[in-house]
Order: sequence, then C-alpha cells, then structure tokens
Amino acid sequence: MMLYVGHVVIRVGSPVLRLFFVAEHKGGNPVSAGPVRVELLPGPPPDWRPAAGEPRLPVPPAPKLSPRHAYLVQKVVRPNWLNRRLGAAVERWPLARRVFTTAERTSKERLFGCRMCGQCALPVTGYSCPMGCPKELRNGPCGGVGPGGACEVYPDRRCVWVTGYERAASQGHADDLRRLQRPVDHRRFGDSSWLSYWAGRDENLWTDDDGLASPPPLGDVP
Repeated sequence: MMLYVGHVVIRVGSPVLRLFFVAEHKGGNPVSAGPVRVELLPGPPPDWRPAAGEPRLPVPPAPKLSPRHAYLVQKVVRPNWLNRRLGAAVERWPLARRVFTTAERTSKERLFGCRMCGQCALPVTGYSCPMGCPKELRNGPCGGVGPGGACEVYPDRRCVWVTGYERAASQGHADDLRRLQRPVDHRRFGDSSWLSYWAGRDENLWTDDDGLASPPPLGDVP
C-alpha cells in the first residue's frame, strides 16, 4: 500500500527543490499499526493518485470575485432567520444536502479556490482562502513570504495572506486579520460550511482579536 504523506520545499539556490514524502506499509494493514518505510522522491510516484475525497495539493489561488462584491455576498449569506430555516430544511434531506454541498463546492472553488475544509475562514481573511497556502497556515503569513508578497513555495504566485490583507484593507476590514484562527478539524473536510455557519456550528472558528492591543512588557509575560 502506497500512501502519500506530504511534501516539503527546500530552496537551495535555484531552482527550488521539492521533496515528496511517500510512506509504504507492507501487508495492507493501517499505517498506524506498525513502522513504515519512508523515502524521499523528487516528485510523486508515477502510480500515485489522490484517494476519493482527498483534497488536492494546495496552490495559492487568485480570487476571481472582487473584494467589494465578496463583502456584499457576505451580507446575503450571514445567518439570518431565512438562511437558518433554509439550512435546517436542506439538512433534513440527504439528497438536498448533497446537491447543496456540490453547488457550494463548485461556486467557491471557481471564485476563491476553495478546498472545502468545512470551516470557512473567508469572511475574516479578505475572501482569500488560507487553505490555498501550501503550508495550509490558518494564521499567516509565514516567515518565508517574499518582500513583494510572493509565496515562498510558489514564487510566481502571491501569498494568500498578503492577498487577504490587501483585499480586506481595501474594504475597511483590515482588523479582521487580527483575529486568530483555530485549528482545522480535518474530519469535516468536504462538509458544507454554509450549513454549519447557519446552524451555529462555526461560531468559534476565530477569536475576536489577537490580544496584542496592549502587549505586556518583555519579561512580564507569565
């Protein structure tokens, strides 16, 4: 059984060296059942394919919906009484839920490069999807972002967090980027975040701010 584990990027001069981690476990037993052999390859093995439902590898997307229109959409999809009733009705019927989730996936993927993590952070990241970060950082940017805002892993693309800040700031929402995102529950990948949002299951995805408005002096931190 061949299992794709992940990849890391090392910059040694030029070009960028991408190392892919592949773990192989003999006998078809779960990987957690025993030791695995891990090797470094220059790329994914030829026979490797994503498993059904497995999210694709993240590449920084360029949002196609302008920030102005994105924040207008935010007002439409906020959890008002109509959306709550719609969400409750959809969740009662498995077929309706599948159709609704497919429509959400298609629209958000085309507009924002959404990867359907099921815990959408778009409303507080300038509608620039943080899951498009190759490191999937929910609080960024990382220390490797270029001086001009380029992604460390894909230098020809703009860092999703730089893009998010610029989009949020253009609409007066720069303070949204002060919020701290909580860790992603990977069990919810593929779920509809709109339904969870309307049902109140996503009320604690981020903090009110970073708590650093009045940071204590160095040495006074408990």
